[in-house]
Amino acid sequence: MHKYLVYAAYGWLTLSGTLHFVVDVVSQHLRGKRTPGLETTLYYGLNSAFSLGQVVFGLLGLFLAWRHIDILSQAPVLGLSLVAGIGWLALTFLFMGYWEPKLNVSVYCILILAVIVTR
Repeated sequence: MHKYLVYAAYGWLTLSGTLHFVVDVVSQHLRGKRTPGLETTLYYGLNSAFSLGQVVFGLLGLFLAWRHIDILSQAPVLGLSLVAGIGWLALTFLFMGYWEPKLNVSVYCILILAVIVTR
């Protein structure tokens, strides 16, 4: 069960980060939803950095799970994963007004807690 939860946690992070980028950056840019300006630059920058961090961290977790899953069972790695999730959750509550990123990061944090419990 532990192995499947590890794959689910990092896979979810990768998927939700990719979808966040596609929906909040790419689609809005292609549809011209935001007028050019400082606020638009900040919006795209925040959402791009947020989603890129999730995708890269998720891909790293998936790579480690594929190559050496025992590394992802160690307390420092799980602690770092939980701290990253809490950091992303703080960013969503401080700077993002919509609920979808909050839900996605909450699911990741719950999955990481499940990984911690099942190790």
